[in-house]
Amino acid sequence: MSVETIARRYASALADVVEKTGEADLVRGELRSWEDMIRSNLDLYTAFSNPSIAHTRKENVLESLLSRATPSKTTANFLRVLLRNSRLTDLPDINEKFVSVMEERRGIVNASVQSAHELSDEEKKDLKAGLEKITGKIVNLEYEIDRDLIGGVVTRIGSIVYDGSVRTQLENLREQLMQR
Repeated sequence: MSVETIARRYASALADVVEKTGEADLVRGELRSWEDMIRSNLDLYTAFSNPSIAHTRKENVLESLLSRATPSKTTANFLRVLLRNSRLTDLPDINEKFVSVMEERRGIVNASVQSAHELSDEEKKDLKAGLEKITGKIVNLEYEIDRDLIGGVVTRIGSIVYDGSVRTQLENLREQLMQR
């Protein structure tokens, strides 16, 4: 089973819990702090990822950290579950999926937009409105400049790509002309 699939399962289970308790933002912030701490401390990361270290020692380390940091009960229990299942070092992937799952449930999608030049505020507003109409969701847009596009935009929402670039239109025209 892929790490992405596993991360989604843990993230979905956690999302179910925090939706009931209303702690989504609190838990998300706490887990991000734990991710940063584990990632930035090589000894800690090694201790939690090393299968030759006894599980009870890992539990003692985690409990010591939990007593100092005093996270919410939900976060503490979730970290214990991850440790019990040897998934604590997968926390970055789980956090990423958790944010994604929570946004999905709130009707929010993220999209990336590549354009040949900087879009005006009016163009951004129109693009956002059009994408929200198509998806029926709130769309968060991230913009990037790609001069190779010549003109137009390429928008990605999940696995769906809307390619309105001049480059692609020229390539399609070239293919049509070559077929004749």
